[in-house]
Amino acid sequence: MVRPFVSVVIPCRNEEKFIGRCLDSIVANDYPKDRLEILIVNGASTDKTREIVEGYSKKYPFIKLLENPKITTPISMNIGVKNAKGDIIMITGAHSTYNPDYISKSVRYLEDYGADNVGGALVTKPAVGTYSARAIALALSSFFGTGGASFRVGGGLPAQAGKPRWVDTAFGGCFRKEVFRKIGYFNENLTRSQDMEFSIRLHKAGGKILFAPDISTTYYPKTTFGSFFKHNIKDGIWAILPMKYGAPPFKLRHLVSLFFVLGLIVPLIISIWLPPFYWLTAAVLALYLAVSLYFSASISLKEKNILLLPFLVIAFAVRHFAYGIGSIIGLARLVFRI
Repeated sequence: MVRPFVSVVIPCRNEEKFIGRCLDSIVANDYPKDRLEILIVNGASTDKTREIVEGYSKKYPFIKLLENPKITTPISMNIGVKNAKGDIIMITGAHSTYNPDYISKSVRYLEDYGADNVGGALVTKPAVGTYSARAIALALSSFFGTGGASFRVGGGLPAQAGKPRWVDTAFGGCFRKEVFRKIGYFNENLTRSQDMEFSIRLHKAGGKILFAPDISTTYYPKTTFGSFFKHNIKDGIWAILPMKYGAPPFKLRHLVSLFFVLGLIVPLIISIWLPPFYWLTAAVLALYLAVSLYFSASISLKEKNILLLPFLVIAFAVRHFAYGIGSIIGLARLVFRI
């Protein structure tokens, strides 16, 4: 039986540290190479990403380099989709690596379940061995750090466990090409969260999204607290801004950090006129610190390294405060249209 032709789309910008290992993992997949193309869409990288990809394209004829002078991710995704030859289109990230059966399993689930999109579990690992990088990866693998997102290992079902099930959204994506003909492309106004907005449109059109926990991707997050803070500020902003296009956050977990930061700031401001409100801020902060210490200690003990504890406390704080601050900025931009 002839396998479906698959187009793997990889939007990227300044990924010289990761694009090589990403491409190596996809090339190593067990899917027939004569039924596969890999489209890397370069968003005007200023590092050596383009040169690295050109080297791969010379070695592997099924790897092609496309350019996106407008830089942003959704535009890169749409360039890839529009240039794809495959009946099945996979959207992947350059900051990740993929198991050898990632493509074949995704295609099989898409066909066997009649799904319109299939995604799998996300295993988060540190890109380097520093304590800050390890703490960030562990925080993003925990319930306290993610709010229980089902696709994250540690946050919901672990990899290789559980049965496939229908969900609101999934990490990455393995789509039937007709989905894009039916509901259009990714919203190019959304620098982030374009996948969430696309999933909402897909559901409204009667489409089905399948989560298959035995499909595994390894993701390498930021390695320093400074870069992690900036990343979560942007995530917080774009958790709110999609509402401008009728796409609210899927779950309450997307708003928890917003309420948390407001719970600190609002009583603190009121305490200027009513001093007792200061204690409300102190109480919220004390409760947060207690919960953070509990999760940080539990993870440190599980990892058998108590030295991780203070780094985990910082990682959780950066995650929650930055995401909450970003959400407030996003809310302000939404309300005041700035």
